[in-house]
Amino acid sequence: MNPEEHAAYAPATPAPLVDGSRRLAVASLLALIVLCLAWELFLAPLRPGGSWLALKALPLCIPLAGFLKNRMYTYRWVSLLVWLYFTEGVVRAWSDRPPGQWLAMIEVALCLVLFTACTAHIRLRLRGAPTPAPAAPH
Repeated sequence: MNPEEHAAYAPATPAPLVDGSRRLAVASLLALIVLCLAWELFLAPLRPGGSWLALKALPLCIPLAGFLKNRMYTYRWVSLLVWLYFTEGVVRAWSDRPPGQWLAMIEVALCLVLFTACTAHIRLRLRGAPTPAPAAPH
């Protein structure tokens, strides 16, 4: 096997920007999960002693496996899912009183970071993807 063929089969090492966007996406997703749980269980729950609204963190746990396995499809659908949490954050930042209002603003910020990290990761990976060879004429 010549060096060119070996390079074609060797696993590609992630570029620093791709790896950084992946780490930022995972970190912001984890921070969003922790925020949702802490907010609804003890920081500013809707009811004393905690709220069932803490279950909103469950859908955020689903993409963790896809992020850790670096699946492109997961980054794509999380970039859409995050807008539901963004919307909740905007509404509660407008309608809640402190400290819930501040937590909502943090949620909005984390959603923006997660969306930006997901879209950057997708773009960077697609930019670095090998282009398919043109088909041979028949």
